Amino acid sequence: METASAQGTSRIEARLAELGLSLPAVAAPVAAYVPAVISGNHVYTSGQLPFIDGKLPASGKVGGQVSAEDAKSLAATSAINALAALKNVIGNLDRVTRIVKVVGFVASDPSFTGQPGVINGASELLGEVFGEAGIHARSAVGVSVLPLDSPVEVELIAEFQ
Repeated sequence: METASAQGTSRIEARLAELGLSLPAVAAPVAAYVPAVISGNHVYTSGQLPFIDGKLPASGKVGGQVSAEDAKSLAATSAINALAALKNVIGNLDRVTRIVKVVGFVASDPSFTGQPGVINGASELLGEVFGEAGIHARSAVGVSVLPLDSPVEVELIAEFQ
């Protein structure tokens, strides 16, 4: 049996495919920044919105216009977009040795306090994709508004070799 890398696909991208997922093109920045930078053996991604085919599938506040369940799915999409940005600078996701930290922002209705559950969408996806190397430190922060009225935004720090 051929390994994923022998077929030209990384082990991580093969795992994404098993989950029914694929990496999108890296989203174009909406302001003056780059999607990801390398410093030493770490990659820092910019905050990633849950774009699908260049569009936000939902907008508004979580706990208001957007349900916590939908926002959790959007957080997973944001994490996939962050992985695309990460791959863009290191070339192959198999080089990732650990997801070090995830920071998630949730545009929250004033009464909404379930930010950790929303950002679990990103954390659980990273655990499914990377296994033990996907377990990370994390912050889940409620904010009044995000760019383009996105419900969520996710950034990550990854270590690579």
